[in-house]
Amino acid sequence: MPNRTPHRPLPRLELAARPRPWSRALGLTAVVLAGAWLGLLIVGSVRAPVGPVDTTMALRPSLTGGTKINVSPLGALSLDSHAAPLRLDVNVDRLDPLRSRALVDHPERLSGLQEEVARDVGHGALDLAVRSGVAVVSGATALGLAVYRRPRRALAAGGLALVLLAASGASAYATWNPKSVLEPRFSGLLGSAPSVVGNARSIVTEFDVYQKELARLVTNVTKLYDATSTLPAYRPDPSTIRVLHVSDIHLNPASWKIIGSLVKQYQVNVIVDSGDTMDHGTAAENGFLDPVRELGVPYVWVRGNHDSRTTQRYLERMRNVHVLDDGRAETVAGLRFAGTGDPQFTPDRSTVPGGEAAEELAGARLASALRDQQAAGTPVDVAVAHEPTAARETDGLVPLALCGHLHHEGTKTLPYGTRLRMEGSTGGSGLRAVEHEHPAPIEASILYFDRDSHRLQAWDAIELGGLGLTTAEVSRHLAEENQPGATGGPRSPSPSAPASPTGTATTAP
Repeated sequence: MPNRTPHRPLPRLELAARPRPWSRALGLTAVVLAGAWLGLLIVGSVRAPVGPVDTTMALRPSLTGGTKINVSPLGALSLDSHAAPLRLDVNVDRLDPLRSRALVDHPERLSGLQEEVARDVGHGALDLAVRSGVAVVSGATALGLAVYRRPRRALAAGGLALVLLAASGASAYATWNPKSVLEPRFSGLLGSAPSVVGNARSIVTEFDVYQKELARLVTNVTKLYDATSTLPAYRPDPSTIRVLHVSDIHLNPASWKIIGSLVKQYQVNVIVDSGDTMDHGTAAENGFLDPVRELGVPYVWVRGNHDSRTTQRYLERMRNVHVLDDGRAETVAGLRFAGTGDPQFTPDRSTVPGGEAAEELAGARLASALRDQQAAGTPVDVAVAHEPTAARETDGLVPLALCGHLHHEGTKTLPYGTRLRMEGSTGGSGLRAVEHEHPAPIEASILYFDRDSHRLQAWDAIELGGLGLTTAEVSRHLAEENQPGATGGPRSPSPSAPASPTGTATTAP
């Protein structure tokens, strides 16, 4: 028999598993985003002169967009200029000595600074757009080639990066808010330099268009660097009444130093304290109030739910203190104030509070007093209460109502035209600051009133880092009727309007 070669089975062929389309798309997207970010980080910035200042402009990935202007070493300004996944960073690198000296020697050139700044910003933005396009395409293409090692796939990554950049640019253009410079947020040392953006009168009359305000900003930065390395002194408008609103100090001794510093920095005319200055309201705590005598300005005060009648009587004996209760009205520093103390005294959390009904009744009594003041021809400019529920009862009877209690700041316009301004805790919630993972911030506000109309023009919300923190932020806000382009005068509360419905009851912090 012939020899037969033993039959060998053929090897089994297995098809390589192909990646799923969605995983490939996800991987390509990750490569594109990483490459574009690296490109922007490495080569995506441009140096651009803006007036007398040399700046560096760059686009950076961001979830919220906006513009950040870094003025080293003074701090930064943040603007809600646009909503897009890209943030514009502008670093003020240095002041050119020749260009700045020319402005100082020839002040008449400041009149043309607006056009010069607008032109420089336009050129810088165009250069940044081109540079950013090249950066994201180059970065995504290079990373795509390194990952896939296929020119076609790398070019696809570069093209997708360019499309994403164009879409982000379109989103920024569609949401661009040129008036964002009206309400900047300051951090660092700039937080204590309100003169960088001017006083309340300047805000109302001079803030018209974005280019003009950018020119104003550059001019003031020029003065900062040229005059001295220290912060300039604040020069308030003589036609502005400046009110410092504080609340919920809760026996924090550090608050008095902060309040004293704000009084000097902003040249405050009067302080309004909307209560909870103490923690338990005992006679043993009264000595804590002695620094009020040394503040050098009138101190308007209403009782909070942590302040006792003993506390109130102690303050009534101080010459510079004006205690408001049961609708009592007084004219202080040119403004007419009326207020009421909190009807509840609940320093012990085990005590069952009287609830919302007690606050509504106190607010109704205050509203009745406001009507009496109107009938007597002495209308009140500012109503003060500790609890927001009581303050809301004054809606339609007064232009502005101030309160505290909830340990966070906020502003809203009530249905009948009264603006309700709630202050946070100027004491950082006192000992309560250590009860949570993150310490409560120290908050206060500077309110700017027109001396003639007694209407609120603008306010600076001041926030300092809480226990163990050293951050500082000041944000400026304009009353709606003072926004550029607003028609008509200030909205007047309706004297005949009934009290607004009150909201949900709040618990004592």
